Amino acid sequence: MKTIQSAAAKARFSELLDDVERGETIVITRHGKPIAHIGPPAIRRREDVEAAIAGIKELRKRTKPVSVEELLAWRDEGRK
Repeated sequence: MKTIQSAAAKARFSELLDDVERGETIVITRHGKPIAHIGPPAIRRREDVEAAIAGIKELRKRTKPVSVEELLAWRDEGRK
């Protein structure tokens, strides 16, 4: 997420729209306080999520199953 002052956003608006088109979210501030968020449409985010889920499912097809005990051991590794 990118943060930009309102005066700079006004001067670089078309550039910011290009960033949003690529999927980035922009926070516009005035005197250090957020006043607006500009981001891609929700439908595009849904497409990104669906693509990520499809990628995870494809990866799972190529890897061996993992037990719950193994997952917990990996999570806890190095914590003690």
